[in-house]
Amino acid sequence: MTTNKKVVLAYSGGLDTSAAIPYLTEQGYEVIAVAVDVGQPGDLQAAVDRAPQLGAAEARLVDAKEAYVEGYVLPALTMNALYQDRYPLVSALSRPLISRVLVDIAKSTDAAAIAHGCTGKGNDQVRFEVSLGALAPDIEVLAPVRDWGMTREDTIAYAEDRNLPVTTTKSSPYSIDENLWGRSIECGVLEDPWSPPPEDIYELTTTPEGASSKPRDVEVTFEAGVPVAIDGERLAPLNVIESLTKVAGDYGFGRIDLVEDRLVGIKSREIYEAPAALALIAAHRDLESLTLDRHFAREKRRMDALWADLVYQGLWFTPLREAAEAFAAHTRSAASGDVRLRFTPGGCLPVARRSKTSLYDHGLATYDAGDAFDHSDAAGFVRLWGLPAKQWARVHGE
Repeated sequence: MTTNKKVVLAYSGGLDTSAAIPYLTEQGYEVIAVAVDVGQPGDLQAAVDRAPQLGAAEARLVDAKEAYVEGYVLPALTMNALYQDRYPLVSALSRPLISRVLVDIAKSTDAAAIAHGCTGKGNDQVRFEVSLGALAPDIEVLAPVRDWGMTREDTIAYAEDRNLPVTTTKSSPYSIDENLWGRSIECGVLEDPWSPPPEDIYELTTTPEGASSKPRDVEVTFEAGVPVAIDGERLAPLNVIESLTKVAGDYGFGRIDLVEDRLVGIKSREIYEAPAALALIAAHRDLESLTLDRHFAREKRRMDALWADLVYQGLWFTPLREAAEAFAAHTRSAASGDVRLRFTPGGCLPVARRSKTSLYDHGLATYDAGDAFDHSDAAGFVRLWGLPAKQWARVHGE
């Protein structure tokens, strides 16, 4: 092991990374605690201010919200990114950005190591370590939470024994990660997939039973795949996300209860709240259905799934992820227009769409007056389309 004992710690202020500071300090490390603001609620500065009380030699707060939206969230929206077709990569998206911040600080402070607070069962250990290895292959990576071998109860006791200022307790054991794209909740009673999640775990979404019964329509405007307006009001993408989080959350839309196939090979019950992410992906997908050629759209859906899998698996810094985005870049010019979303208790559906690059032709689609479709072409088309099936039947039929 290196004799340089300076380590940059990915610090959230939660139980594990808070306990990691005294744990590393007791092993002789000089800890630089770094919190990266990717839109998580609460007073992150207060958490940073607590780090020296925990034993950190230095603590920093890095505002990365705009970088997160521009470099990670918008590409995820372009790719309609949903792992297992349900999870919008809330935590997975932020890890490569946080890794880049950690590497930059490690290099600027001449630190020999970077530490994260992930367990041995989770996906994030892979995401951090693969990203860090791609960005700085010569910097040592430490995983104190994985190495110390304590259960979650042991970690809580460790914090309580040292009077560490953390909020996780035996009566509130949830592990929560959140950013502007959504929120994930695990541990405690949620580890039983037969147990319905208690209502008190939710913060972004109201119970659908408590939502307004009156439907609400919201018009989202896209320019080259980027959401730029809500109901005609121009907004920065970050503000679009914030606005839709409130609207969708108030209708109880955006809850996900998923038995997830983790990268390490186990199944895990995960709860997510992602009202804006799910609403925007639904709108963007709907707009693409109007503007993309069917063959291109079919391949785009395959690339969407591939991209989501790569990011979930921690393979952000790979040429395949870049190649998938390069393919999708050809769709952005077509992804301009408006989509009307209708919110109902627990629901969100696209109910109208329009675009200057729409491939929809009313004259071809209508059955009423003005029908421009030449029906005489259909008979020959059907005969040719069905010819392989007919030939098969002649050879192999009963």
